[in-house]
Amino acid sequence: MDFETILFENASGAARLTLNRPDRLNSFTVQMHDEVSRALESVSKSDARVLVLTGAGRGFCAGQDLSDRAVAPGGDGVDLGESLDKRYNPLMRRLASLEMPVICAVNGVAAGAGANIALACDIVIAARSAKFIQSFANIGLIPDSGGTWTLPRLAGQARAMGLALTAEPLTAERAEAWGMIWKCVDDDKFRDEVDTLAAKFAAAPTRGLYMTKKLIRESGARDFEAQLEIERDAQRTLGRTSDYKEGVGAFMEKRTPKFTGN
Repeated sequence: MDFETILFENASGAARLTLNRPDRLNSFTVQMHDEVSRALESVSKSDARVLVLTGAGRGFCAGQDLSDRAVAPGGDGVDLGESLDKRYNPLMRRLASLEMPVICAVNGVAAGAGANIALACDIVIAARSAKFIQSFANIGLIPDSGGTWTLPRLAGQARAMGLALTAEPLTAERAEAWGMIWKCVDDDKFRDEVDTLAAKFAAAPTRGLYMTKKLIRESGARDFEAQLEIERDAQRTLGRTSDYKEGVGAFMEKRTPKFTGN
């Protein structure tokens, strides 16, 4: 596939999607949305067992490119809801439903929708120089791309309100301390940390990891008793997989398991 606004590779069980408009801090345009959608569709149909999402240059993603004609305010205003319906919301749903772990490698500034795309991924690793900014307040908008749902669940209502209403930058170090991301890593160790985790997931029991992320994501919609029943059903399914058999066999034989993702 030929792309102009992203870089995409898929090898050894690990897919890597890099937002590639570094001169615009990898902000989204209609073209970038379309290319990301095509890449994610390819991932879902491939043998990839993990996806890494990151950005080129000094930033991860600055959200929407406000100069893009699809959101440029005109005399009669602009229907931003259409942009969410057609592009951002499908992107968020696709990332959440991918049947593999999604690692967001936040290499720099993540602002606006870029911050909420990152925080919605399964595992977030951020370089120490990275910042998360809910910049919507600066232009009279609400945090979209799931921001009003994700922020209070990750940070609590008080901190979510503060981040959303003030647009104050949140450092990667503080995001880690608040439990909003998995790990903050020194910049010079950042790429190695991401690659090591991606390689681990690419060789892991993928169906078990997918069911884990699915049940955790959906747990807020159930009570405890219902979740116990869902866990029972999931274990029943996973107990019949080849990877479970391999994992137990490797444990008993004191060897490294060779999972296939099945």
